[in-house]
Amino acid sequence: MDCDYSRDDFAIYWSVRRNDVKIRAGYDIAFQCFQDTPMTLMLSIDSARAKDLLSEHKIQFRPDIPSRDFIDMFGNTCTRIVAPAGRIEFRNDFVIADSGLPDAVDPNARQIEIGEIPDDVLVYLLGSRYCDTQKLSNLAWSLFGGLTPGWQRVQAICDYAHDRICFGYQHARCDRTASEGHEERVGVCRDFAHLAVTLCRCMNIPARYCTGYLGDIGVPLDPAPMDFSAWFEVYLDGKWLTFDARHNHPRIGRIVMARGRDAADVAISTSFGAAQLVNFTVIAEETSVPVLPLTEIATAA
Repeated sequence: MDCDYSRDDFAIYWSVRRNDVKIRAGYDIAFQCFQDTPMTLMLSIDSARAKDLLSEHKIQFRPDIPSRDFIDMFGNTCTRIVAPAGRIEFRNDFVIADSGLPDAVDPNARQIEIGEIPDDVLVYLLGSRYCDTQKLSNLAWSLFGGLTPGWQRVQAICDYAHDRICFGYQHARCDRTASEGHEERVGVCRDFAHLAVTLCRCMNIPARYCTGYLGDIGVPLDPAPMDFSAWFEVYLDGKWLTFDARHNHPRIGRIVMARGRDAADVAISTSFGAAQLVNFTVIAEETSVPVLPLTEIATAA
């Protein structure tokens, strides 16, 4: 369930916010494999946040198995394993420092002409598996073509996606495209992000999909079970800026795990064989005192 809070509520909170937030995050995820199954995982945080870690950040496997990390074409840290037949568990539990500041807001950020866009950013103008730009291009130009290019246009797109889709975990579907989300008007955070990313690309604004941790820091607690979150970034004025079409407010404490063209590029796990999910626990919360290990939280739940 989404909570109703205004931008004024956020402004009041930020005015007294400390800039020394510590966030405890992690997961306990388990699969049942029916035979030895190769898998790739995207469960590591963005390498740029490594300097902020206050504890060890390491994927632990049960049973203990060999693993190997590599960097994919988008700069994400990926982990390769061969899961043995039976139950395989992935765990992590770490503490990371955060500025405590919300996502940056830059109303003057300008949209860059296509000829000025760096070569490595051009890919984020193209359609992709879940961002079917060819089906939404006419709609995008009819809705946003008359708006000032830049921040104003992106915020209007974010507002539209936020209002268009009704959030609900019961609406989750792993193969829903942006155009289907637009028509069905239901979805989860990935569907909000896919629609906004697609509409931005239709307007020649580079946009990329992000996944990671987003705890309820500075906002009312969501009673629903914690999950990884999805949002998006756009390239304006020579820098990547964060937007979140589901929440549609700057938030505190995002921890990026991976970025890509859409959800297909940043799946937390990809199995090359049958693997049944049997446990999924995620945490991301502000902390200042010692807390129970993640395994005890999962057991208590």
